[in-house]
Amino acid sequence: MYDYITGAITELTPTYVVVEAGGIGYYMTISLQTYAEIENAEQARIYTHFAVREDAQVLYGFATKEEREIFRLLISVSGVGGNTARMILSTYSPSELAGIITTENAVLLKNVKGLGLKTAQKIIVELKDKAAGLGTAVQPETRQSSVETSETYSEAIAALGMLGFGKAPSDKAVKAILHEHPDASVEDVIRMALKRL
Repeated sequence: MYDYITGAITELTPTYVVVEAGGIGYYMTISLQTYAEIENAEQARIYTHFAVREDAQVLYGFATKEEREIFRLLISVSGVGGNTARMILSTYSPSELAGIITTENAVLLKNVKGLGLKTAQKIIVELKDKAAGLGTAVQPETRQSSVETSETYSEAIAALGMLGFGKAPSDKAVKAILHEHPDASVEDVIRMALKRL
């Protein structure tokens, strides 16, 4: 329906972005990968995938065509919905995901919240032949400048809460990560926390 939307970013969180184009605000669900790419931008071109379900119509947004392609590959696997694919892309970068699939590491893949071992194995079986090119065209994300620990902590806890994680486990994971990596950016902290929760 839409290939991409270009406009001003009027609202941005680790889970969604609102882009105003032609006087219309488009609400798009995003991954942490996309959040990291557009965090400091005022304008952006967001590539889209429009999903129509019985109970909802969801517009997914991606900073790159490559991430959208990976998303579409993931949702082509039976049992993998848009939210699960977004969680996978929030937990692992395209190159990490390619490595997990090509090495058939289902145990590592099932660390994604809401993903069971059987589904992880299914993803690997169905996408193994297509995984060779995953992430190769995606530039490694640039590390954002460090923010004060307290700000990083509060933003990470808020983002994890929006992703459905409880306060207590999120608090424990984020504190441990900040202790080990005091200069980590918000998106790095969230990504690491997703692997632990």
